[in-house]
Amino acid sequence: MKPARGPAPPRPAGASRAPHQVRIIGGQWRRSVLPVADKPGLRPTPDRVRETLFNWLGQDLTGWRVLDAFAGSGALGFEAASRGAAEVLLVEQDPALVRSLDASRERLKATGLRVQRGDGLGVLRSARARWELVLLDPPFDAGLAAPALAAAAAAAVPGGWVYLESGEAHPEPPAGLRLHRSGRAGAVHYALFQADPA
Repeated sequence: MKPARGPAPPRPAGASRAPHQVRIIGGQWRRSVLPVADKPGLRPTPDRVRETLFNWLGQDLTGWRVLDAFAGSGALGFEAASRGAAEVLLVEQDPALVRSLDASRERLKATGLRVQRGDGLGVLRSARARWELVLLDPPFDAGLAAPALAAAAAAAVPGGWVYLESGEAHPEPPAGLRLHRSGRAGAVHYALFQADPA
């Protein structure tokens, strides 16, 4: 995503700005702060939604391999790493956000976490049955929810999990995925799917 040029348009009454930091809410880095850049469309997953997701998954992700395909602030991927995931790949296109994610990784000494600059959908489409958890939080206005979910169906291991966050009700799950749980917090719709077992 590219920063808007020129002065920003006025915000609608009652609209909130993205916070400039977000706290990790569980695991070894609980209460650690991640910076949040003031960029159009960048909105970290709310604390309540992250708490719900990791309650659904169970708090201990020891040994899991996790792909955060549209990392943004990195809140979801760092939460997974904080809970013991052995390998977390954060994919982000914006070079400034990539630098920020790398700085947070170094500050927290997150040795199992890797940051890659690139296209999240492309990475998903090239992955084959590798990840225990695939995190999808694409820009709400980019029309990526359905194609990302379809690509994630092949990227998750049998019995693995795919989480989708979007600005509208989740699309019908593609072949290979079934809906496990879903919820809504304000404008944020979120859903957890499970890949078919082997």
